[in-house]
Amino acid sequence: MTFVVIQEHPVTDAGSGLYGVTTGPDGALWFTLAHSGQVGRVVPGEAPTTYPVDPAGQPTIIVPGPDGALWFTESRAHRVGRITTDGETTRFRVPGRDGGPYGIAPGPDAALWFTEMNADRVGRITTDGEVTEFPLPVTGAYPSAITAGPDDAMWFTMNQANAIGRIDTDGTVTVHPLPTEAAAPVGITAGPDAAVWFVEIAAGQIGRITPDGTIDEFALPDRAGRPHAITTSGSGDLWFTEWAGNRVGSITTDGTIAVHDLPTPRSEPHGITVGPDDALWAALENGTLARIWSTDGRPPAVTGG
Repeated sequence: MTFVVIQEHPVTDAGSGLYGVTTGPDGALWFTLAHSGQVGRVVPGEAPTTYPVDPAGQPTIIVPGPDGALWFTESRAHRVGRITTDGETTRFRVPGRDGGPYGIAPGPDAALWFTEMNADRVGRITTDGEVTEFPLPVTGAYPSAITAGPDDAMWFTMNQANAIGRIDTDGTVTVHPLPTEAAAPVGITAGPDAAVWFVEIAAGQIGRITPDGTIDEFALPDRAGRPHAITTSGSGDLWFTEWAGNRVGSITTDGTIAVHDLPTPRSEPHGITVGPDDALWAALENGTLARIWSTDGRPPAVTGG
């Protein structure tokens, strides 16, 4: 029998706003603290280190870049940031006024692509800081998370337009409306099956879209769980967080869903990633990183620390 084990590892206080998490090229977990305006680094089993960015900047999503550094968005400072693995930070202003950059991901073109929630734009930034912006054909779309797809294009959620967008590296945008009304998609990731997977925070569903635009939706056991982020694991399934449900869950490519309660009530999970140890790690707003892994046999005790 296989058991899922979840263990919490504190990295900050509950007021700092632990939000995004990713694995860096240095074998460490990197995370954002949205409320305190910091970026953090921790090697599993060691003490965390934090680096100041901007107390009011609201760093959100963080990803490894093609240049060996980490890149992150600052939604309130309207900047895209770069931090080296030794903590040196550079920040680049988004040209559009009050764009509100949120999602960011490395593209197929050795650049990074990001969304501007408040401006109905998708941006591209080179590793030396040159920014190009592409307008969306929808007003009030609120573009959110973004990922590289299996087709050399970038795919992104359009939270208020209730659609998934696709943008070629030349800036051509295609919009795919969702079958479910007011689903409000947020997190998105490339799947292990040549499709793109996303979460619908308002509908309580997981979605899948193929490069030709075919969409399937899978209802969660708790439709009020408010799924937020999603990532592909190393075992061929996908894992997601349920912000309101206080859970993490997995979905196979054929739509089989399993959900797991987090140890601490009201911990508010946000980002999720595969860690340097091949376990899943989720960022909880209560200031802890949750390590999630499967084990055969009798389940060990789940503890904090």
